[in-house]
Formats: sequence, C-alpha cells, structure tokens
Amino acid sequence: MPATPPQNRPATRNVLFIIIDQLRADCVFGAMARHVELPSIRAFMQEAVSFQRHYSVTNPCGPSRASILTGQYAMNHRSVRNGTPLRHDTPNIATEMRKAGYLPMLFGYTDTAQDPRAFDANDPALRTYEFPMNGFHEMTEMRLEMSYPWQSHLMNRGYEFENYWDVYKPVSPDRGAPRLNDPALYAAEDSDTAFLTDSFLGKMAAYHKESWFAHLTYIRPHPPLVAPAPYNTMYDPASLPLPQRLDTPEQEGALHPFFDPALRSSTAAGFVEGFPDLEPTDDTIRTLRAVYLGLATEVDHHVGRVIQFLKDTGQYDSTMVVITADHGEMLGDRHAWGKMTVYDAAYHTPLIIRMPGNEGNAGACLSQITESVDVTPTILDWVGQEIPNAMDGRSLLPLLRGEVPQDWRQYSFSELDFSEPLQPTLWQKALGTTPSDSSLGILRDGRFTLVEFAADLPPMLFDAEGQGELENVAGRPEHAAELARLTRLMLRHRMKNMDHTLSLVSITADGARSVPRFQAPRG
Repeated sequence: MPATPPQNRPATRNVLFIIIDQLRADCVFGAMARHVELPSIRAFMQEAVSFQRHYSVTNPCGPSRASILTGQYAMNHRSVRNGTPLRHDTPNIATEMRKAGYLPMLFGYTDTAQDPRAFDANDPALRTYEFPMNGFHEMTEMRLEMSYPWQSHLMNRGYEFENYWDVYKPVSPDRGAPRLNDPALYAAEDSDTAFLTDSFLGKMAAYHKESWFAHLTYIRPHPPLVAPAPYNTMYDPASLPLPQRLDTPEQEGALHPFFDPALRSSTAAGFVEGFPDLEPTDDTIRTLRAVYLGLATEVDHHVGRVIQFLKDTGQYDSTMVVITADHGEMLGDRHAWGKMTVYDAAYHTPLIIRMPGNEGNAGACLSQITESVDVTPTILDWVGQEIPNAMDGRSLLPLLRGEVPQDWRQYSFSELDFSEPLQPTLWQKALGTTPSDSSLGILRDGRFTLVEFAADLPPMLFDAEGQGELENVAGRPEHAAELARLTRLMLRHRMKNMDHTLSLVSITADGARSVPRFQAPRG
C-alpha cells in the first residue's frame, strides 16, 4: 500500500518503538490507573494521541510480538506459540524499514522462534525461542531466559548468585525467610530495566545526525514478580482492590470446559521465584499486585529518561514515539494469572503515539477500535515506506490526524492457541483436542464478545449491557440472533483476511502486477 503523503514531516525522521511487556491497559486508563503512578507516560499522553480500545490480536509473548512486528494475524503468520517458528520470508517492520534506508536497531528482544529451513540444525538460533526477528540489528541482548550482558553486569558489580534464576528471588534485608515483597538481589540502578535504558542512552548519542529506527523492549512488569527497592514496597497491598472474580475458582471453572485447565495452567505460585507452595490468599494477591505496579512505575521512570534524552538532544520533534504493550495480564482477575485466557484484561493494551507535526491533536484519547497489527503499518506509512499486502493491519495516521475513515473497523479480533505439539497441554488432555483444533477466536464489537473454538466446544458470548464477562449468555434464546450474527461476522473476517502475500498479484504478459490491499478497486 502506498504511504500516506507527508505532512509537516521533518527532514530527519526517527522512530522510537517501545513495547512494555505484559502491561495492562487499565493501568494507563481504567480502574487500576487510580492505584499506580505513571507520571512519565501520563505526561507523554498529553503530547501524544492515545488509543483506548486497543487489543493484542494474539497471545502469549512470541505470537503477540510476531503479529505486532509483521502486521499479520496469527492465522496468517502461524507462529502461534512460544517456540513455533516464524517463516523466514515473512515481511516485518525490520525488513521493510531496511528498504526505507534504516538500520533496525533492537534493544531487547522479539521472542522469535526461527524457521529451521533457513538454519543449519546445529545453529544456536534453533536452540531458543527468544532469537531476534529477521532483519533486526541486535544492539543489546536482553532476553528473559538469557540476558547475558545483564548477568555479566551484575557479576561485575559484585552480585553473587548460584544460577541465573536466583536473581529473580526476593532477598530478606535481615537474612531471614524472604517475603513476597522483599527487594530484589540488585539495587534499582542495576535492574534489568535500568541496564537496558542505560545501554540505549549510551549507544544512541552518536545517531543524532541521521534518521534512525530503534525498537526498545522492556521485560517488566512481566513476572517473575520481584522489584528492587524502593519499587518493591512503593504501594501498600492493603490499599489495592481485590480482583474481579466469582467467589471460587470452581465457579469460574464451571463456566466453560476451557476454564478449568486454564486456571490450573497458570497460578500465583508461578509468578514468583522461591515460593512453590504459595496459596492465592487475598493478602498474597494484593501483595503480588503491589509488586507488579511497582515494576510498572519503575519502567515508567526509565521511559521518562528516554523521552527526556530525545528532548535534550533536540530530536523529540523529529521522532515518532510509539508506546504499547505486547499483551495484558489477568493479575488474579477471575482467579487467573497470565494471558492464556479469553478475557479482555489479557488482550487490552495501551497504545500511545506521538507524531511530529501533530500538535493540534496532542492529548486526544480515541475510542476507535485498533489492533496490534496496526502499529507496523503506521510506522511504515509515516516514514514513507510501502506497506506490504501481506500485512493485515491498517495505518493509524488518519486517526492520529483526527480523521476517521468511513470503512474503519467496528470490531476487534484475537486468537489463542492452547496446544503443544510435543507434549499435550492441560487443555488438550482435558478437552481431548489435537494441535490442529486447540485454538479459539475472540470477536469484540461495541456490545458483545464472541469466543468460538476450532474444536467441537460450545461458544461463549458476553454481553456488556448485562453482566459482561461474568456471565456466558451463549445459550440464552434471546441472544440466539446475536450469536448467529457474530459467528457469521467472525467467519467473514477470517475469509477476508486470509494471507494476501501474493493473492493480489497477477502474472501478465508485461510481468507481475499488483494493487495495494486497502486501495484495490471495487467492482
């Protein structure tokens, strides 16, 4: 798709693309926002445009980032699990930014499992799902399960630990039995968040004379939930609300066959290191929530440092800054933890974009539905690079400028794969499904949310004008027409968004010809 004509475009065009791992949207705008301090992000929102109905199109980390960076729904890129390869020839933000003359600098990770057809079987790239996506230039390796530069930094600073995962265990200040919200082994100035920010600031100083693209990805507030002082006790657990939930996990599990294995697959004990027998009491849940919010505030502090760097070096007005999250987090809501579920808290994410020359729309909070697949087309559009037809998302530049296209989407669509090919998951064992039908789709319009399964399982339907996600009304006769309407809408969505990599190309006597996906002529 041809790029949108430039408007007030600076001669130097930089892009800073920040992803904060597992940050719930309601920490920025919603119920949790009243309980967490995010001064840097909130100040940035006054200079940017915020999208309040933004959703990840798939979970967990690897698939969600694959969709964000390729602009594709999971049904097209098919890297649907952590460790499932992404095709090596899939266009992504890095490959396309290179075509625009940019070196795609990566500070952090993309969680990309590599295509084994493109590597020798002995290549280290096939030993981890956390390898950088094709096209990126890794400036600083910062991967949750590796992070060798940060480990070396800690060792050089005199920290001692038996193995890497010991770094994530809370440490009692008085050397007694650790508590959940005791501080991390490391000081705040040596945290993973601080280290990554220091690396970015230390390496970017010399790039001010040329256009650059940097992808900065923060691991926090992703678990394990441990925070350095003072962030570990920044929030009083007793002051935080309890999660939204039914009375017991058993009641939650009874809502649909999907939920019992979902609740057993991710527990509060799995969110911290060193507490294998942790019970999810109210006090425990509030404490874990407090640590999570502390980590979010720590990230916010360092995001502020990055934005201040852009201002101090005179680059702020020539830099598009995008801040979002890869997915959300249940954080005890519905007795659930993590993001392997169907509820909005796991998919609803913040998206905030500051585009140079768009000061007239600064501070706007938009209600149009946007999806994670829209971010890459937006960035490509702004730098003037053609958007490949393979990308399912649409540029947000019109919305940023206050223009709403007549054909803008009226619903969002997300997917979740809950299988493992080599070792059947709890879902597969409980539901009797295979890797080919262990998946679901979620369609949300202004009122209803439909959850449909590839396997022969009953659908779910939530009514925002009723009890919302607290009640599945799919079996109610009065909602039969809506259930049929949304089911047809989901089917049409999948049919319209099947892979477009080559489907709009025609081989003619004059060679290959194609048309832009979202500008193809109507009959």
